[in-house]
Amino acid sequence: MKLVIQRVTSAQVEVEEKIVGRIGKGFLVFIGVGAEDSQTTADKFLKKMLGLRIFEDENGKTNLSLKDVEGQLLMISQFTLYANCRKGNRPSFIEAGDPKMAEKLYQYMITECKKQIAVVEEGIFGADMKVSLTNDGPFTIILDERAIPE
Repeated sequence: MKLVIQRVTSAQVEVEEKIVGRIGKGFLVFIGVGAEDSQTTADKFLKKMLGLRIFEDENGKTNLSLKDVEGQLLMISQFTLYANCRKGNRPSFIEAGDPKMAEKLYQYMITECKKQIAVVEEGIFGADMKVSLTNDGPFTIILDERAIPE
């Protein structure tokens, strides 16, 4: 699994020129599901993501989590996070998860986040999406298997 987490002041996703998800202050999260991922993998990544303390406290220190600031989530599936560009110039995506399995994990992650975060918006799995954001900082975190303890 790979997550690209951007701290934002606002973000939105459009499909066919219609806004399908919009948030204010919070995280825009791009989610790549790998072939070997499971609900156990998703749970570990969610715990790490929701625990990240990357919002500023009253002293200007990045010491507050998404919950602490009542932040919102916009979650976007993005299999291209598994692009392998080692050979040639055309990326290979063979390390990405099977679409049916990936969509199940994506929906599972959204459901789990809704249990903890008041506003959770989403893109449409497999759709051609247009994502816009105002990155706050800028502050971007990449979580992959190296960032998650066993």
